Amino acid sequence: MEAIVVTGFVRVPAHALEVRAVRASGPGGQNVNKVATKVDLRVDLGAIEGLADAARARLAALCRHRLDADGRLMVTSQRTRNQARNLEDAREKVRALVAAALREPRVRRPSRPGGAARERRISEKKARGALKRGRARPDDGW
Repeated sequence: MEAIVVTGFVRVPAHALEVRAVRASGPGGQNVNKVATKVDLRVDLGAIEGLADAARARLAALCRHRLDADGRLMVTSQRTRNQARNLEDAREKVRALVAAALREPRVRRPSRPGGAARERRISEKKARGALKRGRARPDDGW
């Protein structure tokens, strides 16, 4: 099995990949019970080469629901009825996950509402208060 190349620096080596073929669910006629086309690909996250610590932490957080008891990433594919195409699909899913972890999230700069929005909010509050005051019983001066 070949390594998964994500970028020029980051790659998932072949020894970090473990592939199992199992029987897939879904349509396939009588052949579905005989042929193992679903691919179960497991990746050792610690063996990914060229991944910075921050990106490794982002990858672990991104894939926290896909980790097994040993901390390996589990990716499955049963999209097609062909084992080789499902293996390529699973490898592409791993490549996309690692590539997503490489991108640093943009820092959110908090913004404040503009003057027109504040003015509109205050006028709506005054209108709502006037409406509620109009519902009250008239004061008889007692």
